[in-house]
Amino acid sequence: MNVKKISAANVPVEAIPTLLDQEKIAFQPIETVNWPEYPYQPSVQFRVAHTGDALLLHFKVREASVRAVATADNGRVWEDSCVEFFSVPAGDGVYYNLECNCAGTLLVGGGADRKDRQRASQEVLDRVQRWASLGRQPFDERIGECHWEVALVVPVSTFFLHRLDTLSGCQIRANFYKCGDLLQTPHFLSWNPIKLEQPNFHCPEFFGLLHFE
Repeated sequence: MNVKKISAANVPVEAIPTLLDQEKIAFQPIETVNWPEYPYQPSVQFRVAHTGDALLLHFKVREASVRAVATADNGRVWEDSCVEFFSVPAGDGVYYNLECNCAGTLLVGGGADRKDRQRASQEVLDRVQRWASLGRQPFDERIGECHWEVALVVPVSTFFLHRLDTLSGCQIRANFYKCGDLLQTPHFLSWNPIKLEQPNFHCPEFFGLLHFE
């Protein structure tokens, strides 16, 4: 997938969806049900662009219930209504998991495998700008169909185990996910298919490829 380079100078994070509309950045579905025992398929779309020194992410979700219980960054956001971006920004096998619940609460980790993860510092996390259509406060699960969106401006400093100068011209292996481990109907959707027997997003061997202009 090609990732367009655009200018977002002086654009607040809440205006990122409008900017991506203006730049005609198309949405892509997150719709692969990899594990038949978890058949529920909420409607999930994402789109992505970059500015050279930052990644611009926008997710849109429609699902049967919504949850944002995690109260602080690097908490258990995957148990909430959660969208995720996993990526390998360099050629050394280290991958990052960026996970964001519907209230814009983040978890960012890095490492070479699932068991050996380092969490980003709060200083790193605070540099990620966030907008959430449902607001930024935690809440218990709300039953009933809900539409929500999040937008993120993710600077290259978020890849805290590397020193990346720019995304321009890079080819980065990545996958996009939607999950909700403790929702009334748990689910585990991916952009690129995952050929494993049990739910597991920590699998760089199944990442797709992003081409950054």
